[in-house]
Amino acid sequence: MARYIGPKTKIARKFGEPIYGPDKVLERKNYPPGSHGLNRRRRKVSEYGVQLKEKQKAKYTYGVLERQFRKLFEKAQSAKGITGEVLLKLLESRLDNVVFRFGIAPTRTAARQLVTHKHITVNGDICNVPSSLLKPGDIVGVREKSKSLEVITESLASRRYAKSPWLEWDEETITGKFLNLPEREEIPENIKEQLIVELYSK
Repeated sequence: MARYIGPKTKIARKFGEPIYGPDKVLERKNYPPGSHGLNRRRRKVSEYGVQLKEKQKAKYTYGVLERQFRKLFEKAQSAKGITGEVLLKLLESRLDNVVFRFGIAPTRTAARQLVTHKHITVNGDICNVPSSLLKPGDIVGVREKSKSLEVITESLASRRYAKSPWLEWDEETITGKFLNLPEREEIPENIKEQLIVELYSK
């Protein structure tokens, strides 16, 4: 499936946030990209533009393309609860995101690659579908043959991300348990989900 493989710092600068992780260039150039830099005249963004930007930010953050994102939104719409919050919960329950949250991979992109290359198991069985939605109680692990992979060992050794309260990690077995769907306040991403709901409601 097609994925965004362009310059990530440019995207991070567009949104003014390190959506792909710590970025030294973003720290130095904390303004939108463009040939005129800070001197460029900025037009006032319309309400639609603000909503669209928020949706794009969510898509880039979780590495989801438009069609898939739309399907998740429709699923969130038909579920009980606040649509925007349910959407973020569904995005957080994706296998590639959970692999990233556990610290098995340093980024969501790397997590997606580990999944597609059949290094990750769910409940003991190999799963190579990054978009798989996990259910409470599911056990995510690393395939036995893959536990010595450099990208995995280095990522686990430098787990620099805060522990997620909806996930439980076992260092001895290198497995993690998806306890439950996270509450909105537990999701660290700076996304205004209500703007996305308003955009799709037009």
